[in-house]
Amino acid sequence: MQTILIYSGGIDSTTLLYHLLFEGHVVKTLSVDYGQRHLGEINCAKDIAESLGVEHQVADMKGISHLLGKSSLTSPDLAVPDGHYKEELMKQTVVPNRNMIMLSVAVGWAVSHKFDTVSYAAHHGDHAIYPDCREEFAQALDKSIQLADWHHVSLHRPFVGMTKADIVTLGIKLNVPYEKTWSCYKGRKYHCGSCGTCIERREAFYLSKVRDPTIYEPSAQSINEIIDKSGELVK
Repeated sequence: MQTILIYSGGIDSTTLLYHLLFEGHVVKTLSVDYGQRHLGEINCAKDIAESLGVEHQVADMKGISHLLGKSSLTSPDLAVPDGHYKEELMKQTVVPNRNMIMLSVAVGWAVSHKFDTVSYAAHHGDHAIYPDCREEFAQALDKSIQLADWHHVSLHRPFVGMTKADIVTLGIKLNVPYEKTWSCYKGRKYHCGSCGTCIERREAFYLSKVRDPTIYEPSAQSINEIIDKSGELVK
């Protein structure tokens, strides 16, 4: 298989990169700069891809960010909320149609290089607050992109039935350098430890019984405090 991987530099997409290479596939990686405040994720993606000898490209989409409304991920005047993804306030982090935009660019690159798939690390834990993470969306898009060009390209989502903890467990077997990945939405020097994606990251390591190598800000809550508040992990 020859595939373009949507690559953010986070846990899920980095594990998928290692998984695809382990299976012997030809991979090129694509990050998208849509004006996100956590732009450091792209640097992480670039460094990891280069360390593996994988071609990495960045699509500069900053010019359209003003068309996508206000999201705390792209608007400096909106604070990134703290809390678990299940909380209503996390809808402030939605960037309208982000996945469609990123996947469309990746499909164009795949068609131009006659690659047969576009891969992305959608997983079972993706949340209802992001409409373009739903299974119905992915299935419909898969059908659409197969009609987009005479050259056939399909979506590849091998993690769709896995939890984030499952992904971490797989990544440990593949020797994924999680300490080099980035998740935090706030774009500071260290992970804040309290935004939705940081909490999800911390829970994944806890549930997979793997040491979390991430450096968090000194003010971050302990993992036990986070687990108590999440509710979902309390036995």
